Order: sequence, then structure tokens, then C-alpha cells
Amino acid sequence: MYKYIPANESRFYEELFSLLRIPSVSSEPEHKNDMKRCAERLCELLLAAGADKAKVYKTKGHPVVFAQKTIDPARPTVLVYGHYDVQPVDPIQEWKSDPFEPEIRDGAIYARGANDDKGQIFMHLKSFEYLVATGQLRHNVKFIFEGEEEISSPSLPEWIAAHTDLLACDVILVSDTTMISAKVPSINCGMRGLAYMEIVVKGPSADLHSGHYGGAVANPANVLCEIVSKLIDKDGRITIKGFYDDVVELSAEEREMLSRAPFDEKEFADEIGVPGVRGEKGYTSQERRSIRPCLDVNGIVGGFTAEGSKTIIPREARAKVSMRLVPNQRCDKIAELFKKHIKKIAPKDVTVEVIEHHGCDGFLIPVSSTAYQAAAKAMGEVYGVEPVPSRGGGSIGILAEMQQLLGADPLLMGFGLERDFIHSPNESYLLDQLFKGMQSIALFYKYYDR
Repeated sequence: MYKYIPANESRFYEELFSLLRIPSVSSEPEHKNDMKRCAERLCELLLAAGADKAKVYKTKGHPVVFAQKTIDPARPTVLVYGHYDVQPVDPIQEWKSDPFEPEIRDGAIYARGANDDKGQIFMHLKSFEYLVATGQLRHNVKFIFEGEEEISSPSLPEWIAAHTDLLACDVILVSDTTMISAKVPSINCGMRGLAYMEIVVKGPSADLHSGHYGGAVANPANVLCEIVSKLIDKDGRITIKGFYDDVVELSAEEREMLSRAPFDEKEFADEIGVPGVRGEKGYTSQERRSIRPCLDVNGIVGGFTAEGSKTIIPREARAKVSMRLVPNQRCDKIAELFKKHIKKIAPKDVTVEVIEHHGCDGFLIPVSSTAYQAAAKAMGEVYGVEPVPSRGGGSIGILAEMQQLLGADPLLMGFGLERDFIHSPNESYLLDQLFKGMQSIALFYKYYDR
């Protein structure tokens, strides 16, 4: 692989850029045809890389891409999962270059999807291509690339349940996560779940003049702020009754193992532009964003927000709230607890509605598994240092369902870095990480067995 990459580098760029140029934004209906176009392009690249067959399957939403190559039915089967949909690009004015016209600068590719997840699934395509071209592939390999991960995969569970035989595998290999740093590689042993809710506070039947009515009626925006302020206490703990009932506390030994990952709190704060950190008392910043649950307001709106002034009491205010959950917590249970809690603390002089949008459960995988050990050996060889186990703070909800439906554990070999700004303007992916990812994945196949 070390010689294969430089010999094919310019072609790799052309092929990856052909994917990045397609605005496959799953949440925006105007890009429906782009979603199909991106799926079809992936099929072309999979077949060119050596797949026996590749097909675009219809779902109730955006299409699924499936491909496979069978070496020997008796050999282990690796199922590669990824997604080709991307986040919207707003605010577009903050991009330094066109988000759908990839550009290489400062040793990185800049484009929407450069990292999440087109760049990372591209690593798997090229590692697979290399192993096929050089006659080194000794595993059966299957690929499933979906187009709805960024909108919580609403159509995929049903499709998977109907195709479990087609997807049968020994391990689910995923690159849709970050590692701790370029100097210290890490492998995610698990990810958090998610419960995504919305609070709607309604007051008068129409906006009111704040001079005529101010102080005499409840202001929905004020009430919403009061409700939100009561969701987390002074120690950073979530106040919802029963929220922590199913949270498993890690042992001192487990916390020590995870703490081996190097982490500089000041550097962490400086990198994201905040003067200091905050979170649940008794836990480090690393633990707060991985092994502990959290609650965050993702957006809040109400009343007049345009330029200038307008003195009103708004008729309505809304807040969208996400709760990241740790393994053992169930998203449906947490959603119900949240609804009950909001209804309990809401004042009687307004109407409060709680909307449940979507959710998913988290999962854990053992570091003792043969797949984890193979990945650790492969990444250690490429990076020159043994990777450390970590826990991902984000959510890939479909993986917990795939684990249950297929009876195979996900293995998260992610090569993104925090500096890549996924979901934000100027998303990027370091070329060094792209190529080291290809090398590591190729070596994973060398070392993996059941």
C-alpha cells in the first residue's frame, strides 16, 4: 500500500472529488436526485475497485448502496458500513471555498463530506482495491453505504431487517469517527445514544405589545428560558428524575485505562475558542464527552430576531434539545422521562408541548475481540505507536440496530481529527490521515481472523 498510494494518487483525488462535488444533502428535498446520483457513482467506484457486484437499492427514503466480493464462503466476512449523505452547508458565507468544489490547501482537502463520511468511506474503497489488485484479499467483503445517516437513518432499519441474509457478516467495519490526535491513534470501543426533543411554549393567541401587556401575562420566551435553566443543576447533573437510573458507573480501572489517552484541557479549550470548560462535577472533560450522558439546547427561538427592534411579547417560543446517552440507557425511556419532567416543571399560565423527534441507543464492544486486536496491530504499525481505546461522544444510531439485527459487533476505525470541523463550515480532511487510513485498513485485513 505504501507504493500503491503514490503511484495512483492523482487518480485517487479525481475519484474522491467526483463524490465530493455531488451535493448529497439528505435533509434537503431539492437534493433528492443528487442522492441517487451519488449512490450510482459509488456503485461505479465499487465495481472498478473489484467488487463482484454493486447495486443501488430503493428504500422509503434515500437509496442504499450494497456491494460484495466473495473469496471463500468459509473465510470471515467483513461488512463495511458508511454513509454518502452530508450535512447542509449553512452558513455558506463562512466557507473559504465552495463546499462542493473540493480544494487542497495546507495539506488537507476542503469540502463538505471531505471527512464525514465520503473521505472516510473512500479509504475503504482504495484499501479494498489494493488488496484485490495485488491478490492479497483473503476475506469476503461486503459494503453498505446509506444516504440517511445525517437524518438518523429512518429507512435503513427496515431495509436491513429485510436483507439480513445478504448482510450476514462476522464484523461491521466503520470509519465515521475521529481519533484523539494524529500522534496518538485511538479506536472507539463504543458510542453514545441520542434522544432528540423539542419544547414548545405557547402563550397568547397572537404577539402582544410589550408596553400594553408586559408584566401582566406570561412571556413564552421568558418561560422557555426558565424551563431550560432548570434542566441542569449547579454540579452539571441533569435534573430529570430517573435519568441516571440505568447509567453504569465505570470502575477505577476502566477510567484509568481510558485516561491513558493524552489530553490537554487548555489546548482543548483553545482549539474550540472557549475561555474555559464546564460539565458534570467529578469527571474530566474527556469523560464528560464520552462515558457520561449530557443534555444540550441545540437551538432556541421565539419572537422578533431580525435586525432592529420590535417590542412584543411573542405568542410562542421553541427549543430543540438533544440528550446524549450512554450504553444501557434507552432512548425511548429517556424521551418519556423528559416529557414527564417538562410537564411537571412547566407553569400553568402557558401551554407547553413536548415533541419527540428521533433517538437511538448507544453500544459497547470489547477490547479483547479479535477485530479490535487486529485494528490495534494495524494502526500501531502505521502510526508507530499502539492505539489507545476510547469512547465516542457522538452517535451513529444505526450501528446499535445493526449489532442487534446481524449479531455482529461494530469496529470503529475512524481517522478524522477535531480540527476537521465536520458539520461546520470549512470541513476538511488531512491528506496524511486519508492515506494512513488506507494503509491501516489494508493491514487490518492482514491481521483479522475470527
